Amino acid sequence: MNMDTSLQKQKAETLLSLHTNGKLLILPNIWDPIGARVLEVKGYPAVATGSAAVSASLGYDDGEKIKRSTHISILSRIAKSVDVPVTADIESGYAKTLSDLEETILQVLDSGVVGINFEDSINDGKSLRLIDEQCERISKIREVSDRQGIHLVINARVDSFLSSAISAPREKMEDAVVRAKAYSDAGADCIYPIGPGDIETVKELRARIASPINIFGTANATPLPLLQEIGINRVSFGSNIFRSCLKKFLDIADALHDMKGYECFGENTMSGAATKAYLRQETE
Repeated sequence: MNMDTSLQKQKAETLLSLHTNGKLLILPNIWDPIGARVLEVKGYPAVATGSAAVSASLGYDDGEKIKRSTHISILSRIAKSVDVPVTADIESGYAKTLSDLEETILQVLDSGVVGINFEDSINDGKSLRLIDEQCERISKIREVSDRQGIHLVINARVDSFLSSAISAPREKMEDAVVRAKAYSDAGADCIYPIGPGDIETVKELRARIASPINIFGTANATPLPLLQEIGINRVSFGSNIFRSCLKKFLDIADALHDMKGYECFGENTMSGAATKAYLRQETE
């Protein structure tokens, strides 16, 4: 493995402990090393990637459109750029079979990453894997990481609220709760019921799911202080941060195209010297 195993094991244990220390783990999803360095310098105890942001930064849509090797290469650069633990969104693991999944997890561990998001959607989110099948896949991930001596932190995404195969809101909730327990029993450390972040949904999820919970942070989601008060363990933001940055770039591109002047950069544009605080100075 590229990273010292004892150090990686320690990082994995640190990441796991951040889910149970009574504080809300806030993970603004990044897609490149400088984003990771910014968060580390700002005092974030861990860094999380977002698959959609990673893919989009390379000009591809989400949904495992980039090669596994390409994705792993990006994860390796990110993991090596910071000292804090890194957890990565690996979608469905680039794997149709358990043997493919095992190879993905070995490569993820070799990159230095110590946690993953692992989703249960198939067919572009229109349907979900059978619970038993997804549990088998989670158990395989746990078995592989344990064999390597590292407790890879599994954040099991539950896509019940997103699936078009389940229509009624109450059915979505019930399916999410059933899957949460099954995935936890299979070896998941945290449950990510992505979807509604409203306070009523969040409270019910917290009341009915024993495991640590990850909530998807959006403009309309329950405010961070309330999430912590309710007892939510973790919040992440998917591609929202990437898309916010992209919107700023689009605004600049439009302004320059229309020759509106340089005001589009704004007064808070970082200087070169300030930017260097987040960059390595040695040669690659």
